[in-house]
Amino acid sequence: MGNIRQTNIKNTAIELVELFKDQFSDDFEHNKKKVEELTDITSKGLRNKIAGYVTRYYALKYKNN
Repeated sequence: MGNIRQTNIKNTAIELVELFKDQFSDDFEHNKKKVEELTDITSKGLRNKIAGYVTRYYALKYKNN
């Protein structure tokens, strides 16, 4: 079973990857720092959820190509 993510988390993560794809990688720690730099999200939990989905989305979309 996979995790079900909220739509706002997915939309924010996809928008960040599409706009700044050269700044993200498939490393969660790196993406966590980039999400913190590129957004004004103050909640650590929300930031980590977005960074986790960024990592997953980036790996699926850009690593295979």
